[in-house]
Amino acid sequence: MSATPRQTAPTPAAIRAAKGGTPLVALTAYTTPTARMMDGVVDIVLVGDSVGMVLHGLPSTLGVTMEMMILHGQAVRRGLGASLMVVDMPFGSYEAGPETAFANAARLMSETGCEAVKLEGGRHMADTIRFLVARGVPVMAHVGLTPQSVHALGGYKVQGRGAAGEALIADAQAVAEAGAFAVVLEKVPAALADRVTSEVPIPTIGIGASAGCDGQVLVVDDMLGLFTEFRPKFVKRFATLGERAEAAIAAYAGEVRARTFPAEEHTFADTPPGETT
Repeated sequence: MSATPRQTAPTPAAIRAAKGGTPLVALTAYTTPTARMMDGVVDIVLVGDSVGMVLHGLPSTLGVTMEMMILHGQAVRRGLGASLMVVDMPFGSYEAGPETAFANAARLMSETGCEAVKLEGGRHMADTIRFLVARGVPVMAHVGLTPQSVHALGGYKVQGRGAAGEALIADAQAVAEAGAFAVVLEKVPAALADRVTSEVPIPTIGIGASAGCDGQVLVVDDMLGLFTEFRPKFVKRFATLGERAEAAIAAYAGEVRARTFPAEEHTFADTPPGETT
């Protein structure tokens, strides 16, 4: 049974109000065709800074620029009408302070047409989130493993184990109190994710967290099997399109070299069909 698309997109307020209800579905998108495929089927479409690794071959998200996020945001916007669009704020665009964050968030919203932005960080970003929300910028927060801080964290490690769990809970509570309408929990122990979900008043969106979160998000190229350089433990491949694409490319190359493509049905005659000389 296929999913039935909605006719109108949910608002950030509607996402916030979905706390404790039917799990929210989120996926990343970077192009118009992909956005069209998921429009209305998922609740939230995230133009993630993961685009740097997935489409641009960067080693991390740190090299992603505002211009890249705007370009891909504009492409995704053309394919959406029934899902909420959120755009990641890239590294360096918000950390310097609330005023800098607002200027860049306003630019993202005005140039892409997104309804919200996402930024990484917990308690230390609460003032910035509060500043943005007070000025009309809906914010999705992101705690746990924050990829833009990968060097400071010592790699892509699970966050919040043991005594560190209390600090992560404090981060989630701080962003909720600051006005974030939802918070991504990335790569945290399942029991801790369940506890955060029960203790914060906004929806938790898990990625490598727990099925008990209020929603889930994955990188679309991961779950479709298009990005195959590595696969995190939390990724389930719902298709293996990368393997199929490689086989199709090899078949095409073989037919070209054997001169079996193009065949007669792929070429044009000197006389249009139905006409005689």
